[in-house]
Amino acid sequence: MKEKREKFSNRLGFILSCVGAAVGLGNIWMFSWKLGTFGGGAFLIPYFLFMAFFAYIGLISEISFGRMIKKGVMGVSELMQEKKFPFAKYLPLISVISVSGIFTFYVIVFGWIIKYFYSYVTIDMNNVNYAEYFGNFVGTSDSIIWHILAGIISIGVISLGVVKGIEKLNKIIMPLMFIIFIGLMIKSLTLPGATEGIKYLLTPKWEALANPMTWVMALGQSFFTVGLSGSALLVYGSYVDDNMDITNGVFHTCILDTIAALLAGFVIIPAAFALGHNPGAGPGLLFITVPAIFSQIAGGKILAGIFFLSVIFAAVSSAINQLEVPVEAFMYKFNVSRKKASVIVGTILVLIGIPLDLNMNLFGKFADFMSVILIPLGALIVLFFYYFFMDNQKIIDEIDKGATSKKGKYVLAIGKYLFVPGTALVLILGMIYGSIG
Repeated sequence: MKEKREKFSNRLGFILSCVGAAVGLGNIWMFSWKLGTFGGGAFLIPYFLFMAFFAYIGLISEISFGRMIKKGVMGVSELMQEKKFPFAKYLPLISVISVSGIFTFYVIVFGWIIKYFYSYVTIDMNNVNYAEYFGNFVGTSDSIIWHILAGIISIGVISLGVVKGIEKLNKIIMPLMFIIFIGLMIKSLTLPGATEGIKYLLTPKWEALANPMTWVMALGQSFFTVGLSGSALLVYGSYVDDNMDITNGVFHTCILDTIAALLAGFVIIPAAFALGHNPGAGPGLLFITVPAIFSQIAGGKILAGIFFLSVIFAAVSSAINQLEVPVEAFMYKFNVSRKKASVIVGTILVLIGIPLDLNMNLFGKFADFMSVILIPLGALIVLFFYYFFMDNQKIIDEIDKGATSKKGKYVLAIGKYLFVPGTALVLILGMIYGSIG
């Protein structure tokens, strides 16, 4: 007998869970770099446009589809088979595989963050060569124990269920994360020389808008930052009650995701400029530059520990959303309990990731394939089916359920003729340029 399907208990729990899914490591190390590199304040123009007409529409699409069918990706597969969609039994599995793959490497990075937090609590990190410390740790067997710990935390939260696990965790850690970011931002902005970092982030370089890569990067950031995948938010949507205003919840999700990215940028970049560090992108910013910054600030050890605690919050909230996709599919397919599915699926994915702990070249190739190719492909398949094979009026009615402002017909039109082609473009651009998110 299948377990009764859970639901988010209230609007706040739903919104914070969506925000938790959206706010991740990309907000912390990618957004601020793109903002500074591709036009400063000018970059915000294409970014906000794509957030409004792309990310916002995509999230409404995924969540409303999940609420419509009250199932995850396996339910999409059943619908596809009913409507004789080509390869209906197998195509939706791309979404499950892609998000499972994201969890597989993401939880490794989550482990690195736990390791750094532990190090700041237990040893004097101010006297460490940060480049050597990071280089001697990643790609070695020393990272495996932290990877496993991150996996155990994720499995533990998911096994508790939607309300007691996902929703309860996000209600606690999301507000705490924002409070920590605000406090650290105030400290960063008061450092001598921090104004140069603010100029780097916000001074509009209008000529950048003539550079196609500015628009490519803004498109990629808007797609990946909110966790679009054709499955992750679709599963959360299946736990949403009919009286919930999805369009309003998604609006707040997009706003809070952008605020989190800006806060992280204003924590790291002004401090980097004030203390003479290069605000480069990627893991080096988080694991080398940031520790070096805090080592030069009074009380830096405590501040760094608090910072990495906030990053743990961002990482775990995204990791549980990723793990929920294969766990829900396993529960549905094999009719097993949530706890059993969580342990089986979570353990398998952690074990699959161990070779990635030992080989950073393999890690990079695996991560790029999952994020650049499979994620947009999975989203394209599921949401193309939603918009072109499901009844239009049924889609409009689903989006407008519980909504004070009826936007269903507009979302339908934009979803069909902008979002679906735009997702195909994200896939093509990813193949051409590599990671754009």
